[in-house]
Amino acid sequence: MQIYLPIAEMSVNGLLVLIMGGVVGFLSGMFGVGGGFLMTPLLIFIGVPPAIAVGTQANQLVAASVSGVLAHWRRKNVDVKLGLVMLIGGAGGTALGVWIFGILQTLGQIDLVIALSYVLFLGGIGGLMLVESVGAMIRGRKQGARRKLHKHIWLHGLPFKMRFQRSRLFISALLPAGIGFVGGLMVAIMGIGGGFLLVPAMIYLLGMPTALVAGTSLFQIIFTTAIATFLQAALNNTVDVMLALLLLVGGVVGAQFGTKASGFLRGEQARALLALLVVGVALRLAVELVVPPPNLYSIAIPVDR
Repeated sequence: MQIYLPIAEMSVNGLLVLIMGGVVGFLSGMFGVGGGFLMTPLLIFIGVPPAIAVGTQANQLVAASVSGVLAHWRRKNVDVKLGLVMLIGGAGGTALGVWIFGILQTLGQIDLVIALSYVLFLGGIGGLMLVESVGAMIRGRKQGARRKLHKHIWLHGLPFKMRFQRSRLFISALLPAGIGFVGGLMVAIMGIGGGFLLVPAMIYLLGMPTALVAGTSLFQIIFTTAIATFLQAALNNTVDVMLALLLLVGGVVGAQFGTKASGFLRGEQARALLALLVVGVALRLAVELVVPPPNLYSIAIPVDR
């Protein structure tokens, strides 16, 4: 089932793309991440140009995140107030990221920057998450003592403090806004919702209850990815509508099943599985960077659109 992608200027197996969208949607609902950390590399692996993969993937994240948030909303696992504060920073980060993306694309360095960003960010954060989650599971088996809801750190004492009733937090609004800003940058430059960073940051820096993290993270990702999609299409012409539609269909269906599956895992178990996925993708991309490609040279003919 070959389908032609007009912006990417290539044909792909439509069924394969649908399955990829479903798998990523399942992970989105299960772990509270946008799934872009997996989908963007997968699109690159099947031959989609990195710039098109990043721009189009942001579109798919909108639908997958909406579907996941609706499921979490029904279970009352969304802190809307905290999500809106994160969105303020996320909108600014997305706008700045799209501008940087355009500059790198003009310089011809965007493909290298995308690959290096994935290897560094995914490898580092995934490794830290894996060590922490495995340690938490080991400690949980050795002792059953009840722990505090969260630990207070110096960042919580920054100015502009706000109370978030749903998450039982009284912290500086600058902290969630800053986390959202970094997530917005990642949406624009890497084509990811930033969930692999937002989720651990919300748990370890904000001290949010694990049950609320997934829904709140996806709530913020909806809007940052929508902004990124509009700006990428308008300024950089890197959104392939046909590819986005295929990913949307699979993502919406998969997210519903993923949300149901999330209830069968404890917090540390979910974090461990997410960390393994993140590290695996980083290793695959690292291999791509160092192994010589089959065709060492290629000729690209620019086409005026």
